[in-house]
Amino acid sequence: MRDLGAGFGYLLKGQRWVVRHGRRFGFGLLPGLITLVLYAAALVALAVWGEDAVTWATPFADGWASPWQGLFRGFLTAVLFALGLLLAVLTFTAVTLLLGQPFYENLSERVDADVSPDGAAARSDLPLWRELWVSARDSLRVLVRAGVWGVLLFALGFLPFVGQTVVPVIGFLVTGFFLTEELAAVAMQRRGVDLRARLTLLRSRKTLVWGFGTPLGLAFLVPFVAVFLMPGAVAGATLLARDLLGEESAAGGATAPGAPGGRPGTEDVTR
Repeated sequence: MRDLGAGFGYLLKGQRWVVRHGRRFGFGLLPGLITLVLYAAALVALAVWGEDAVTWATPFADGWASPWQGLFRGFLTAVLFALGLLLAVLTFTAVTLLLGQPFYENLSERVDADVSPDGAAARSDLPLWRELWVSARDSLRVLVRAGVWGVLLFALGFLPFVGQTVVPVIGFLVTGFFLTEELAAVAMQRRGVDLRARLTLLRSRKTLVWGFGTPLGLAFLVPFVAVFLMPGAVAGATLLARDLLGEESAAGGATAPGAPGGRPGTEDVTR
């Protein structure tokens, strides 16, 4: 429970940070707005033509008597839209981060410098095109993992009672985990922490990750909210990444054993 509260606290701290730095908040809205328009169009198309797609995919139900045919296909249509919505939430962050890579990278650096005792921030030695490639490659790998979870949860959704109660809860926890990974990657990639190491760190503090990512995933379901929360989410994920890596904070954060300066702490998880 303590880690859940700490994770949510980082989300709030990130939002407060961007509010205090209004200019950076304003620039950070544009990538989210572009992504929102694209995703809204895709979801509208799924809502309009989803029933036709389900009908085409279930020819075996053509001869079923009423009301079973309508109930069966209506249920599949609702599940298909829910799956599309879940994938939209999972991929929204990755696409927005790619579109706004230079801004969010700079924002994360400024947060690091703001909270570091010496006012310094880790910087990547990679050129921009290489950073974009690494980010896109890692995002694709994460989306494959998230897609596997999505298919599994889709199948479990057919189970009576469990599919309507337990499965949605698991879905939001999975969404929160992968959302946090995508957001924390901005800060961790600058420190040379690769995808496997990031996942290891996140799994070691699941309740912290869920406390940060699950409320954010729920908020992202509300139209336009994701756009306004995105800059603060990057800022909060940078603070959370510092916690996971055991880096000291100007406000008096703890340092993990064997990681006196923060970056050496990444050695254990990147081997």
